[in-house]
Formats: sequence, C-alpha cells, structure tokens
Amino acid sequence: MAIKPKYIKQIGNALLERYPDSFNTDFETNKESVTALTTVESKGVRNRIAGYVTRKKAQSVQAA
Repeated sequence: MAIKPKYIKQIGNALLERYPDSFNTDFETNKESVTALTTVESKGVRNRIAGYVTRKKAQSVQAA
C-alpha cells in the first residue's frame, strides 16, 4: 500500500467534508463526483482522489 501525497489527502478530505452525500463506496461513482466537483484536469490525479475517498468511505462504513 503506497502512501498518498499530501495534496491528494487534502483535496479528498475537503470534498468529504463539503459534500459527504456525493460519495459512497463505489469507485466509479466517486470518480464521476470528483470530476463534477473539482477542476482537476489530470485523469491520474482524479483517480487517486476518487480512490482515496472510496477508501475513506469504506473505512467509515466498516467502523459504524
């Protein structure tokens, strides 16, 4: 498991804080949400953010 860069975590946490209902545990829907809610142009960065958000949502579901 690789350590995510700081900017990926910052953007992901900000999105989860502002739009918690826009994300779930499905990567594909999170990818579309990241595209709609940000101005990230790079597909790789978008996918990393979506993956980070997906993992965070899965962890919160598991903890509950």
